[in-house]
Amino acid sequence: MSPKDTPYFQFPFDEFGSENELKAEEQNLPELARKAALYAYAPYSKFHVGAAVLLENGEVITGSNQENAAYPSGLCAERVALFYASAHYPDVPVKAIAVTAVKNRQTVEVPVPPCGSCRQVFIEWEKRFEKPMAVIMAGSKKIIRTDKAAYLLPFSFQSDFL
Repeated sequence: MSPKDTPYFQFPFDEFGSENELKAEEQNLPELARKAALYAYAPYSKFHVGAAVLLENGEVITGSNQENAAYPSGLCAERVALFYASAHYPDVPVKAIAVTAVKNRQTVEVPVPPCGSCRQVFIEWEKRFEKPMAVIMAGSKKIIRTDKAAYLLPFSFQSDFL
């Protein structure tokens, strides 16, 4: 089978049953993301998402999705957290980001993947700091972790194409 016949892309990732199986410095990120999701402003979608960003200096920044009636003026949790981190720690790389969703104040069972816009922002961070950023997608029954955000968006937009 040629690469063009492959029905999907494959990339390395790990699957875990609990946060305790993550790296020690990442174990609290899914819970912090869950707590952040409780503060989401999601009156339209009712989809509450939280993100927790671990910076290289040890700081953890959280964010939740913020919707707006003038869609797409809202912002995803991942970008809220990353943009806040950049505004306050502009020269500090991101080591990892965790994302999860909450329904009826309970973490959803399956991991929630970031949207395409967030994936593109992740890749920009990796390129900006020339360091990979782990992405942790957490559900209550399963956690998926990958070492590089770039794995999540094949054929991403690159500024060097211009």
